[in-house]
Amino acid sequence: MRHVLSAAGLGAEEEAAYRLLVRTTEVESDALAEELGVAAEVARQALGSLLAKGLARAVPGDPGRFTAVAPDVALAARLHRRQAEVDRARHAMEQLTGEYLAHARRREAAQLIEVITSRTALREQLRLLQDGARHEVLSFCRAGHVAMTSQENTEELAALRRGVGFRVIYEGALLEEPGMLVNLADGITLGEQARALPVLPVRMIIADGELGVLPLIQHTDGLTQLTAALIRPSSLLDALKALFESLWERATPVSLTSPGSPLDADHLYLLSLLVAGVPDKSIATQLKISHRTVQRRIAYLMERAGAQTRMQLAWHAAHENWL
Repeated sequence: MRHVLSAAGLGAEEEAAYRLLVRTTEVESDALAEELGVAAEVARQALGSLLAKGLARAVPGDPGRFTAVAPDVALAARLHRRQAEVDRARHAMEQLTGEYLAHARRREAAQLIEVITSRTALREQLRLLQDGARHEVLSFCRAGHVAMTSQENTEELAALRRGVGFRVIYEGALLEEPGMLVNLADGITLGEQARALPVLPVRMIIADGELGVLPLIQHTDGLTQLTAALIRPSSLLDALKALFESLWERATPVSLTSPGSPLDADHLYLLSLLVAGVPDKSIATQLKISHRTVQRRIAYLMERAGAQTRMQLAWHAAHENWL
């Protein structure tokens, strides 16, 4: 049986003994040992610990027999105390982190930037950054992965599920890479806000406006060592956040739903990809639909917009807020 009451301060033997007490009205120490399949001394120690923690009590008038104290009475208080301890520890950690960063900045400006020099270290840092995000992650995603592919980035999906916001700008060429459009749709479905630009200047990810990662060498080969920077709060990080916001305003939304849009999810996603510059063939291949189906859906969009060309379709979509 899984040991799940460790959060309440119970060891494995204590939990097994307590569960048995809960299932029985009364039990003696020797009978407890037999039921648990442990030595009598182990059972006596477990019982003694449960008595000391207020989880068990002796039967009135028969001190050799024991019974459980109700779980909602015995465990609730212990769990509440443990939670209070965790909250205090988290608060202390945040205070210590603030003090550490403040003193680090005073000691040496170089502390604001930490250099990462291997793909393994960069991959781990990207995962830790997303696992630790609490509010929002900003990201530039360029074509040709450096540390891991978008499909390997399961930390983003986990963060989205726990309510962290993601705003991501994708480089056009990246959307043509195999599997990207399905992966992108999965992220959007979970709440990611996605946009696209033909070209991005850098790769970048920033968590909660407090910690950023930026590869310093954008293109590497077998002879070039990967080098990236971990950037803490500073004017440089402020500049990177401003760069993101500037490009976000210019980028094309990629979405499955849009308030007020008359299009269903399939047509809206297709329109987003077309405006972002993804070729018809790539759309058909990645979404596993025929090229003829893509053409038919585009024709439907153009007819609905009263457009003769795709440029007119894009203009109409922007003018009518379809995206």
